[in-house]
Amino acid sequence: MNYELLEKRIHTIAFNIQQIGGDVQEVVIEPPTSHKQILQMEERLGVNLPESFKIVLQKFAGQFSFYWSLPEDLVTPHEFTESVSGNLHWSLEILPRLEEERKEWVNQVFSNMEDEYDVIWHNKLAFCEVGNGDYFAFDLIDGHDDAPIVYLSHDDGEGHGYRLANNFIEFIESWSRLGFVGSEDERWLPFTTSSTSGILAEGEAAKLFRTWLGLNI
Repeated sequence: MNYELLEKRIHTIAFNIQQIGGDVQEVVIEPPTSHKQILQMEERLGVNLPESFKIVLQKFAGQFSFYWSLPEDLVTPHEFTESVSGNLHWSLEILPRLEEERKEWVNQVFSNMEDEYDVIWHNKLAFCEVGNGDYFAFDLIDGHDDAPIVYLSHDDGEGHGYRLANNFIEFIESWSRLGFVGSEDERWLPFTTSSTSGILAEGEAAKLFRTWLGLNI
């Protein structure tokens, strides 16, 4: 992955959002994480982090945060009435807390392994909190070196269990081309066609969205 291009893309998104009167919180791109720090975290968590996630942590940023929102009076195409903000963050150091929260949801609410909704919460590693009780997580069920990205909804959200990408690099590559729109599922669902399609950065909805916001990315 071209990380210089990714960083340029992030700042392009921020600039365009501000140009149309939107709000952009500070873009945080912290220095990469060391291999030793990753090994220590894996030992603490008791799991191996997915390979693509480790690559991004070591080559791009150990911590990343980006949030934007559009002005309330902006005329919005009907397809994107919910797609009015963008949010993504990750940090190596925050993983234990997110995992503790996910496990608490499993133990208290989603414990039934026979229930098709509950079971989606199991064998995951949460890495990004949406802020409403939902999470983005790595699906560890196959036990491979890498892991797909799935959405965990706590309240029957339509995006529950959606597979958004095959790995973390694919995830940020596709989602960045949509300005990281989200992170609530109703904000990114227009850019999928099924629970297994992933985020379609070259779909018709994505092209229309970029045109609307003037994003040449």
